[in-house]
Amino acid sequence: MKLRNRGMTIGALLPGKKNCITDVDGVKVGHLTLDYPLDDGDYACTGVTAILPHGGNLFREKVVAASYVLNGFGKTTGLVQLNELGVLESPIMLTNTFGVPAVTQGTLEYILQENPEIGDTTGTINIVVGECNDGQLNSIRKFPVKPNHAIDAIQTATADISLEGAVGAGKGMVCFGYKGGIGSSSRVIEEGVQTYTIGCMVLSNFGGKIEFPFEKYPGIKDVRKGIDETSDGSIIMVLATDAPLSDRQLLRVAKRCGIGLGRTGSHFSHGSGDIVIAFSTANKIPHNSEAVLQTVTHIREDHPLMNQLFAGAAEATEEAILNSLSQAVTTKGRNGLVVESMFGLKKR
Repeated sequence: MKLRNRGMTIGALLPGKKNCITDVDGVKVGHLTLDYPLDDGDYACTGVTAILPHGGNLFREKVVAASYVLNGFGKTTGLVQLNELGVLESPIMLTNTFGVPAVTQGTLEYILQENPEIGDTTGTINIVVGECNDGQLNSIRKFPVKPNHAIDAIQTATADISLEGAVGAGKGMVCFGYKGGIGSSSRVIEEGVQTYTIGCMVLSNFGGKIEFPFEKYPGIKDVRKGIDETSDGSIIMVLATDAPLSDRQLLRVAKRCGIGLGRTGSHFSHGSGDIVIAFSTANKIPHNSEAVLQTVTHIREDHPLMNQLFAGAAEATEEAILNSLSQAVTTKGRNGLVVESMFGLKKR
């Protein structure tokens, strides 16, 4: 159950129809969840999540993108080139820390199958993968995530309402000492006849149980039954919009995700990887073109719409984090450890 279904409202802007990142037209999300015991008390409690900016060929039709690092205790791939060129040409993949190599390989295999010219008659491909450490519940040293799991997540991606909580990459994640994981929210920005959508999906795995501001959210019961956990952890925030923005403007908007993260109680601790990956679907960038010039349309920097997008990014991030908690079920992992749902949700 999303937070709004519990009677709580975050911010002043209205959410999209699905209140999910897939409210941005063309965006698709897929999950592959691993949940089974291994030998000697080990457990596969992890998964992969794929976020596709559009349903076409992402290498041949890139989208404008940027990333922003609030605290860099993370092991992502692909962000150096993404920031240098300002484009995204692969799905954004999420998984656990030690699953990054396998997910990178699986995503690479999938894209090479779609594009036989890569590495032959044209350049290479930049795969973007984000991670959080789910080692409390998941036996990460056993490497349960395999390359084919990344392919499965991509192939099952849909534009429907995305599953949230303990699914996909969020299966083994812990947030504020309670069960965290995948969460999503969106905001609709209206300016005259123009309507734009901004959506956020998070992989939440941060915060100590004493840091969550229960007093700020009176609809959430202060049960304090979370596991004893430090502030260290991570969160990946994926921001999507159909507003026409340059990569520099996307960077400005991405920075505002930190406001939403801070509102939930985070202070971007020493051992936390707090990273935003943002993209706009408004302008497709063709891989092959003989044109010298490229013409695109951007929102004026000083237009009030930019402030609305800033507010939307902050609100959607805050609500996405809360949705990751609101949707997550109590989960059992390695060595019999059980992480409780903040809302008392039991595993189905």
